[in-house]
Amino acid sequence: MAAEAVAAVEIRGALARLRRGTGLPVAFGGLVESGRPQIRISELSGTATAALSSLAVTSGNGLGGKAVALGRPCAVMDYPSSRHISHEYDVPVAAEGIRSVLAVPVVVRRRVRGVLYGALRSAQPLGDRTLDAAVAAARDVEQALVVRDEVRGLLAAAGPEPAAGSRRGDGAGGWEQVREAHAALRALAPRIADPALRAELLAACGLLTATRPAAGTSLAPRELDVLSWVAAGATNAAVGERLGLRPETVKGYLRSAMRRLGAHTRGEAVTAARRAGLLP
Repeated sequence: MAAEAVAAVEIRGALARLRRGTGLPVAFGGLVESGRPQIRISELSGTATAALSSLAVTSGNGLGGKAVALGRPCAVMDYPSSRHISHEYDVPVAAEGIRSVLAVPVVVRRRVRGVLYGALRSAQPLGDRTLDAAVAAARDVEQALVVRDEVRGLLAAAGPEPAAGSRRGDGAGGWEQVREAHAALRALAPRIADPALRAELLAACGLLTATRPAAGTSLAPRELDVLSWVAAGATNAAVGERLGLRPETVKGYLRSAMRRLGAHTRGEAVTAARRAGLLP
């Protein structure tokens, strides 16, 4: 699936969550168009007309354009009469009959990737709880896009499948990047609230191992997280910083992993894990 299509799916799901979480009857949104300072509204939920469909909103213009330009949520209580926004889009807004509107940017690595809108058909304050729920929906999209970007980068860095009998990383500098990305993604996985997305991420990590895990060889998730960073060359202190663990806890997980793998040193543990198909 193309990156734009994936992002559109994420926005569509976020709009449904936004309506459930806020009770707002109308939600819509879209992506920033590649190479252009505007968003294209492509996803509609609860709308009564097609007036907003495919509307191009330029950065700085209207409520959504203001959110794009500022990189932060914006809201108005009565869109048609608001003095805080410009009014290039009053006609489609009036056609849909919406008055109170909020716009929350989807920001990934300091770049706005899209905007989520929520709206009422009456002029009344939206409230902090409504705004918080809309921001949470946008954060879900941001998290999903970060994960998918990382997975694509990880797979791209991996390059061609190594020849049979060779070790991943032999003569392939890109695999050092893969190992770092693999460790970073495993560290990110526990913080992902969506079980399906978390499973997808861990499955993508599994694609990078040389073989299917050998029968009878396994590590606990945290042991594998620690060993992933050790394989990428991190010290115990650095591993602890990455995973939010104390160095003593890192040592405990590492000792346990070594014991399970029958290894006596960190290097032996990494080698054994790669041979067992647990690490790339």
